[in-house]
Amino acid sequence: MLSDRIQVLSESLTMAITALAQQLKREGRDILGFSAGEPDFDTPKVIKDAAIRAIEEGFTKYTPVDGIPELKEAIVEKLKRDNNLNYTTDQVIASNGAKQSLFNLFQATINPRDEVIIPAPYWVTYPELVKYSGGKPVIIETDDESGFKITPKQLKDTITPKTRMLILTSPSNPTGAVYTKEELEAIADVLKGTDILVASDEMYEKLVYDGTVFTAAASISDDMFERTVTINGLSKSVAMTGWRFGYCAAADRELVKAMKKLQSQSTSNINSITQIASIKGLDGSADEEIEMMRRAFESRCEEAARLFNEIDGLSVIKPSGAFYLFVNHKAVEPDSMKFAKALLENVGVAVVPGAGFGSDGYFRFSFATDIDTIRTGIERIAHFVRSYRE
Repeated sequence: MLSDRIQVLSESLTMAITALAQQLKREGRDILGFSAGEPDFDTPKVIKDAAIRAIEEGFTKYTPVDGIPELKEAIVEKLKRDNNLNYTTDQVIASNGAKQSLFNLFQATINPRDEVIIPAPYWVTYPELVKYSGGKPVIIETDDESGFKITPKQLKDTITPKTRMLILTSPSNPTGAVYTKEELEAIADVLKGTDILVASDEMYEKLVYDGTVFTAAASISDDMFERTVTINGLSKSVAMTGWRFGYCAAADRELVKAMKKLQSQSTSNINSITQIASIKGLDGSADEEIEMMRRAFESRCEEAARLFNEIDGLSVIKPSGAFYLFVNHKAVEPDSMKFAKALLENVGVAVVPGAGFGSDGYFRFSFATDIDTIRTGIERIAHFVRSYRE
């Protein structure tokens, strides 16, 4: 007998496409994958060297649940240096990736029937964790015309007495949209006078393009600082996906204590070696390599967006951040799951259907791979689209 809460979770469409791609590979098919949400670069050497030293020095024991003091100090300093946010070490907690940070936050704050506002397209995990926590996801639709960003009016019209939280993601997965300071200020004005929390997922903050300036939601005003829980990590911009390091910061110390209490009864501390390594990812030691990766992603983004927009029937807004294109294929086939499965089966290209992100008629294409593979993949997609429309 399974619990009611586990049965509210939906199976990931991403995993369904991945499973099909793996099956076709086993059958000997040439499959090009553009569904991965991780950089194709290796973790910077300075970070790996720190981890090796930690192992050699025997740093392999349990640590404090919320992270060693040196790591928490590095988080605090990073937030001050990069985002103009002033926290103390008792306002931050390190977890097993940003996903656990979000899980801890939702479990600590959401009561049954609380409403959580989620702009779509959204990262697939948000509504599922909200539902698991007993809450109700309330979706605000966005599209190409709005730049995949919500407006203050949409937010105001969606808020009810049951609204507990707003989830903001900038830069966005899957669209790469980045909220400007002025746009965040307008959202902050709507939230004034409410007790609504903001969960600000800023995982891709260092991967921004074309001179885009990233602004942390909590930096907008004192009011936003008090209501915002900042979620971040090193998986994407520092190529540390497998290390499983994420963190959150909140002005409310009691909330941080509650998340720490939950973590103490679930996973306890994160990997001790990862903690030592992550300090180097936070303190600026890897900045040169981070910038190298950012420039490479920017170049790939430019070419991939151009190539897609040359395909009759497809269109894409060039993203301001992250490493995804969210391609509109409604003129070819409005059903994104049908489109993605046919694309994979016919020309061996794996993408993620937009339905998984709450926006049918699109697919997510990751350009976190080499440019030759990107070109080949888009050529196959162009051939598929031409034949599909005939």
